Amino acid sequence: MAGMRILPAGDRALVADFGNVISEDVNRKVNALKKSLSAEKAAGVREMIPTYRSLLVEYNPSIITMQELSRRIEAAAAELDGAAADAEKKRVLEIPCCYGGKYGEDLAGMAELTGLSEKEIIDIHAGTEYRVYMLGFLPGFVYLGGMDERIAAPRLKTPRVSIPAGSVGIGGSQTGVYPMASPGGWRLIGMTPTPFYDPTSEKPVLCEAGDYIRFVPITPDEYERLKKEGGAS
Repeated sequence: MAGMRILPAGDRALVADFGNVISEDVNRKVNALKKSLSAEKAAGVREMIPTYRSLLVEYNPSIITMQELSRRIEAAAAELDGAAADAEKKRVLEIPCCYGGKYGEDLAGMAELTGLSEKEIIDIHAGTEYRVYMLGFLPGFVYLGGMDERIAAPRLKTPRVSIPAGSVGIGGSQTGVYPMASPGGWRLIGMTPTPFYDPTSEKPVLCEAGDYIRFVPITPDEYERLKKEGGAS
């Protein structure tokens, strides 16, 4: 695949790097390569972790050498072209979100920062399909792309010690969901009853890299009902 470099990451991993650009096209290539390598089920490959613009491939050096794995990555990449990457099946997850009030205590302050009304911020935030570029920081934490710059806002000067699981926030030009209670400095604009991480589930993490998320505004009553039902929409 044109523009790809293979770099060592310690003695048990290789990185297939697609450059220093964050874009949907590059991210589709990363995910297409991961799917291709997964289909091969090569002995010795332990795990693959996609990022915005690269794929980390961890391996067992007693089963497969760095040179052999590098050749496999290059061969898999050579079989992929733009059409294959563009053929990525789009999965859009609709995530219910209760905005403002006790569910999003920073929404009023966001209105002051941006010069927009709370309703305008909600409409803009809920009017976009956000691509899941990668997961990290916490289990199930999604790094989303595509947020409208009109609702961008700096992180809090003093981070909160604990943010409830399901909180939807904005930090800089990014938006995301806290999958579990944790410290954080993003401005909280809403909350979703949908669990993004459930260690008791057969599939603990809700999203995968390459998915899309659309937030759907709901009322406080709808939030409480869905929360009792386990977050299903």
